[in-house]
Amino acid sequence: MHKIYKTDEEWQKSLSPEQFYILRQKGTEPPFSGLYNQHYTQGTYVCAACAHPLFASEAKFDSGSGWPSFSEPISHNQVLQKEDWTLGMCRTEVLCAVCESHLGHVFSDGPPPTGLRYCINSTALKFIA
Repeated sequence: MHKIYKTDEEWQKSLSPEQFYILRQKGTEPPFSGLYNQHYTQGTYVCAACAHPLFASEAKFDSGSGWPSFSEPISHNQVLQKEDWTLGMCRTEVLCAVCESHLGHVFSDGPPPTGLRYCINSTALKFIA
């Protein structure tokens, strides 16, 4: 897997202000506001920054959280996981394995068989049918 490294200035040129905020500054979009929250077309969700494949539509489910939720990535090497101590609690951040852009967080309250909920910002994704 070929890693992508860019400066903040380079990322700002290739991303919208909202994408830069979420993907590079670890922001989040308001719940129920994202394009892919209620999107259930068959296809693949890729990283909005580098087009690396992340999640298959078959793994998407309605968690009621207001963000697109997936039970698992396409494969476990598609994403990275990192401890996140912001907001005064420990969460597990999910990042793109290629460009290390912030995607969202993973929680252990998802459906069987994984029991995981990858809670991902719509802005961090692009959809390919």
